[in-house]
Amino acid sequence: MIRLSNVSKTYAKSQKKAVDGLSLEIKDGEIFGFLGPNGAGKSTTIKMITGILSPDEGTIEVDGVNLAENSIAAKSRIGFVPDNHETYETLKGIEYLNFIGTMYGVETGALKARISEYAEMFQLSDALPNMISSYSHGMKQKLMVIAALIHDPKVWILDEPLTGLDPQSAFQLKQLMRKHAEQGNTVFFSSHVIDVVEKVCDRIGIINHGQLVAVDTLDNIRKDESVSLESLFLTITADETAK
Repeated sequence: MIRLSNVSKTYAKSQKKAVDGLSLEIKDGEIFGFLGPNGAGKSTTIKMITGILSPDEGTIEVDGVNLAENSIAAKSRIGFVPDNHETYETLKGIEYLNFIGTMYGVETGALKARISEYAEMFQLSDALPNMISSYSHGMKQKLMVIAALIHDPKVWILDEPLTGLDPQSAFQLKQLMRKHAEQGNTVFFSSHVIDVVEKVCDRIGIINHGQLVAVDTLDNIRKDESVSLESLFLTITADETAK
């Protein structure tokens, strides 16, 4: 579960709120899709949920833990795939995964087994002994995905996780997302690939100008099955921009 209550954020050099009074609850057992145009407040929201940024107002709870009151406990419940590959280029892939697993307190046997399982699943086993600096874009993305899942977190926050993945790896990740949700956990999925969001998500939220302009199941939002999520998204954000 993720709960945001009246959350706002303004950056120092701006008088306009990047996120404005956002209230949202993402339930256990669902894949929640988060959409928004560039500059809508999507990345700011994700950074506040993961504790990278602190909100100016409001509260955030992750798996029932108040992020401001107990940030370490809240963050330990999160597996986060960011939309970049900021990692330790001078480490080998296996060294990086061992470091991440140890930092989260994963028992040695479980850590070794999970690394083996995920590396095989994402076809990265042969690359793990190599330096991360030698990895391609897609290989770095796979490494970030494995690192986010290695401590078996309750809450997954995935920001453009499919970028750079080959079709087989993208399929495997979508399967893992569904399995994680079916086990009663939370998956927060942000992407610009609207057709993927449409296919895999149980509910969808659309943010624009820092405010949540729609949140519900796709069927309830569109009311007409012939209307695609892409058309709906463009219509909603265009209407909001015109106001």
